[in-house]
Amino acid sequence: MPAYPVPSRVQGPLIRARDWLDARGKPAWVIAMILGFVFFWPLGLALLAYMIWSKRMFGCSNRRAQARYHAPTTGNSAFDAYRAETLKRLEDEHREFVDFLEKLREAKDKAEFDQFMQNRGEKTDVQQGA
Repeated sequence: MPAYPVPSRVQGPLIRARDWLDARGKPAWVIAMILGFVFFWPLGLALLAYMIWSKRMFGCSNRRAQARYHAPTTGNSAFDAYRAETLKRLEDEHREFVDFLEKLREAKDKAEFDQFMQNRGEKTDVQQGA
């Protein structure tokens, strides 16, 4: 599972929920598990199993801060520096792209909402005129 956000059209509701809980840390996972047990015990059990399987339960609280790509040194310091710089650049570009996609989604949502409000206003005007 990627430790980075995936564009929304690829994400399902479970992936968005996982990312949302990850952003809030281990306490959010524990609260979700407890609520799962309270409302529907198989859901709580499934969350507990997932937390243990994905190592969210024990000691991986700083998961996002870790480097995503780690390879042992090759012994060639110039190549290792080049590789580290290239990976950092790619991660920065990925982060910028994800931010760009988020802004596009927000703009699309705003345009759809504005269209809804305009149509709603026209419908209200027609009803008042009748």
